Amino acid sequence: MSSNDMTPSQVIPPTTDLAQIYAGKCLLRNEIMLDNIQFEVLLNQGIFKPLPSFHRKFLWHQCNRCGNDKASLLGTIPCARCHTSHLYCRKCIEMGRVMTCEPLYAWAGPDPIWPCHLQPCTWEGQLTSAQQQGASCVADAITQGRSELLVWAVCGAGKTEMLFQGITEALKQGKRICIATPRADVVRELKPRMQRAFKGVSIQALFGGSAERDGTAQLIIATTHQLLRFQKAFDVMIIDEVDAFPFHADPSLPFATYRAKKTLGTTIYLTATPRKQQRNRIKRQKLPHVFIPNRYHGHPLPVPQMRMTRTLAKALRAYYLPDSCITWLKKRQNPQRQLLIFIPEIALAKQLLTPLAKTLITERVIEDVDSVSYVHAHDPERLEKVKQFRQKELSVLLTTTILERGVTFPSVDVIVLNAGHDIFDEAALVQISGRAGRSADDPTGEVVFFHDGKTEAMMQAIKQIKMMNERGGF
Repeated sequence: MSSNDMTPSQVIPPTTDLAQIYAGKCLLRNEIMLDNIQFEVLLNQGIFKPLPSFHRKFLWHQCNRCGNDKASLLGTIPCARCHTSHLYCRKCIEMGRVMTCEPLYAWAGPDPIWPCHLQPCTWEGQLTSAQQQGASCVADAITQGRSELLVWAVCGAGKTEMLFQGITEALKQGKRICIATPRADVVRELKPRMQRAFKGVSIQALFGGSAERDGTAQLIIATTHQLLRFQKAFDVMIIDEVDAFPFHADPSLPFATYRAKKTLGTTIYLTATPRKQQRNRIKRQKLPHVFIPNRYHGHPLPVPQMRMTRTLAKALRAYYLPDSCITWLKKRQNPQRQLLIFIPEIALAKQLLTPLAKTLITERVIEDVDSVSYVHAHDPERLEKVKQFRQKELSVLLTTTILERGVTFPSVDVIVLNAGHDIFDEAALVQISGRAGRSADDPTGEVVFFHDGKTEAMMQAIKQIKMMNERGGF
């Protein structure tokens, strides 16, 4: 029978085309966009390979998609098809239910061939000597096939630009690259930067709610959650903000990133605030690393001030700014800077917004109530508000830790209200401090921790910032 006589269901796309779509992935049947006849043919040919959804681990089970083995996150559910109850994973259920009776499927056909680019990088900027040191280490790790490298670079060092040389070398060799980060906002910000730097390369951004879903590009920028669908897909895995929540606190995310990398691939970790485990590995010489202590503009990191405020708790309960905060606002070095105010709770941001705006107008810090807003992770307008702040349509932005990292504003002062709250650990405070002074035109933004009692996290954050400045020659 000729192909002209076949029904649409019997016409199967070439495996080279399908490999581009499905190779390196671990999917549920309903995520494979082939009809049943096409799929059964490929399954019988061994092009797709079924994998059990769970395997036994000690006395319990482990989900083979997300690695979850906690009994509290595994449950049973009646199955209408099998008329019995099955184990399912609650941990990754938002990506589709993984059940005992439904296998996962992996591509077992020919590997896709990614293009070798002769001159992929279209970025015309110039690296500083410190950035070039980091860029060379990244490129060497990739070209020499080393298993891992940690780039420890201060906030504002220009870590993204340090990646360009290594990505260029990988693309010249026809390798596939993933840049993974815990937060969707960072993915959104990275994609246009990468598209400008590599104009002739296929690039996609994957995150919850993204328009691009198939993950077929040579360069993928994704939240770490999206990597739960990948398996041995990438020659180079770059994990940005490796210390950030939820990556360091959710075992399924390191599990996913490790599985998504090819066996002989290279992992590049990027961070300004490595966690204790990473520092210990560095001390034991078990983790190759490069340390970049200088910001790209050559100025030191702003060292936070600590302001003891005995009435802080009372003021926040009544939703007004304490007097010490108002006094500092009146004496700011540069009143023209925008103001980022970090608060520990969403509810506080909502309640504090109106009295804050009135106080700032009374004290002549701002002229318009509408120039003050707040943002948090679940705010449906957060992208628009961040855009307005970046375009200076807003003068003051109240924020939770959603903006502690991965965003750049050229000229801001930073306040942390109730800096002693548990949510503000050492890494968070260092990252928050790093929002100030990022522009070469204004490298000396102010950072103030308002507190009603010093914490170890506050003192260690300041100690770490001073250490970085000292190592940077300041």
